[in-house]
Amino acid sequence: MTDSQSEAAVDGTDHNALADYAASVAEAVGASSWTADHGTVRLMVARSDWVSAVQAAASTGLRFFSFLSAIDWANEVEVGEGIAGDSVDERYEMLCRLSSTANADAVHIITSVSKDDASIDTLTGIFAGAAWHEREAAEMFGIDFVGNTNLKKLYLPDAFEGHPLRKNYPLLAREIKPWPGTVDVEDKPSTTNVEAEAGASE
Repeated sequence: MTDSQSEAAVDGTDHNALADYAASVAEAVGASSWTADHGTVRLMVARSDWVSAVQAAASTGLRFFSFLSAIDWANEVEVGEGIAGDSVDERYEMLCRLSSTANADAVHIITSVSKDDASIDTLTGIFAGAAWHEREAAEMFGIDFVGNTNLKKLYLPDAFEGHPLRKNYPLLAREIKPWPGTVDVEDKPSTTNVEAEAGASE
């Protein structure tokens, strides 16, 4: 969190006001901690408080459900390079962005989901639009949304096995061409070669 006036001058954000806003919403939702960096408010809540925190945030005026997604924090990955340096606390990080329709107020509500018990209560009782986002997270990460009875696949065939956005999922395409991959580009013909080929065809 920062209240640097120089940063405020650069990005146009009033960091003191943002921090005050973050603290007030954090108190309203019962967040265990919060940050207000880079113009983004992040509120950390317990998994057991996920639904009640989102409901409380909505009651403060954040009635627009922007998105729900997850991050797989893992020390070892199937393809590519793992995390350099210190190890991370392995978990799924669940995040939901809510915003106001009246002004620029917005927050990210974040919780941790254990990999040993990859499940969390559904938000569909508050925001019906969360159903599609939960289906995607269930399909790509293997997270179960308790209470969402329609966790059918959105993208992959029904017979597809595995969850492609888990770090331990083997992406064959990245084994063949590691991320970010290389682009096969042929050299541009030189003017001399073009002229020589044109002369040879006459």
